[in-house]
Amino acid sequence: MLKQVEIFTDGSCLGNPGPGGYGAIMRYRQHEKTFSAGYRLTTNNRMELMAAIVALEALKEHCEVVLSTDSQYVRQGITSGSTTGKSAAGKRQRKAGEKCRPLAAAGRRAWPA
Repeated sequence: MLKQVEIFTDGSCLGNPGPGGYGAIMRYRQHEKTFSAGYRLTTNNRMELMAAIVALEALKEHCEVVLSTDSQYVRQGITSGSTTGKSAAGKRQRKAGEKCRPLAAAGRRAWPA
């Protein structure tokens, strides 16, 4: 039976781009580990992704992971391996697959097929 680990993530940025940071909490039973960092120039999406990537990469073995995030960007990155966005004019922006590759790789380690 796999251990069940809960991960809670968030990222934020002022100005986008601007100063920002991320935080994550990993919980297994009564044990908790926290992760956080700040950057002088970053984006909101980068911080949201970093929170999830850092926490998933910290797993030492395959686990059942329950990841809680308020970021649709991160959810799409985990479930599809890439994200898409729309500009104000409704035109599709390029896929951010390159940015989501580390998230997808960390997710594959956490959730083996």
